Amino acid sequence: MTSHANHHTVITPSAGNAPGLADMWDQRELLYYLALRDVSVRYKQTVLGIAWAFLQPVLPAIVFTVFFGNLAKMPSEGIPYALFSFAGLLPWTFFSSGVSQAATSLVNSTNLFTKVYFPRVFIPLASIVTAGFDALVSSLVLVALMLYFRVPPSANMLFLPLVLAIAVAFTIGTSAFLSAFAIRYRDVRYIIPFMIQMLLFLCPVAYPASIVPEKWRLLWAINPMVAAVEGFRWSILGTPLDLRTMLIGGITAPLVLVLGVKYFQKVESTFADVA
Repeated sequence: MTSHANHHTVITPSAGNAPGLADMWDQRELLYYLALRDVSVRYKQTVLGIAWAFLQPVLPAIVFTVFFGNLAKMPSEGIPYALFSFAGLLPWTFFSSGVSQAATSLVNSTNLFTKVYFPRVFIPLASIVTAGFDALVSSLVLVALMLYFRVPPSANMLFLPLVLAIAVAFTIGTSAFLSAFAIRYRDVRYIIPFMIQMLLFLCPVAYPASIVPEKWRLLWAINPMVAAVEGFRWSILGTPLDLRTMLIGGITAPLVLVLGVKYFQKVESTFADVA
């Protein structure tokens, strides 16, 4: 007589208050499915569908080109202003979209993480992956603009992964902190759009870094997105770059990443209680 035993897999966190890298690696496929879910939900039952990924940076670029490029005659480092502004908007849109979605992701997913264990950080990370997907789609517009204006890619593209690492690190760190903070203090969701709007004008998206007074340059560069935007243009288009800006951004972005993730891990065990 043959008996069949029922086998159950119980997923539990590692020792401590938060899952470690080993837990996250073991369950990495879950991050993929969460990101896939976010992408599907985002464009489901929309008239334009994935075209929204193109429109996010394209519409602001048109506004910037009309008002800053044509009317205000903003300098653009010898690059056509439409291309100049769009190249700045690509990394900025990744950051702003990623943080906006990730900051409220835990609040919007309480019915998920209060019922089953998994690394909670996957929820804001999935939102960032979705923003990265949008940025990848939007980069096709950048290629089209470079072809239209006959601007060849710069040899500095070899350094593009380092520039993107600054943007990704800052986005993850900021998102981890805000998502954990927002689940305890729900009015944070009203502050985030204002914060992102202010940061937009503190980044060289619509203007070149060269117009920032020298006495304010180092303080201004503490914002890692300054290095991300300027570095992205430099690596793609070959525009001028202040190496001090990249050095400061290369320090502050990992610092924000570590502090943001540490705060997330510190309060993660309380999420189910305050959700």
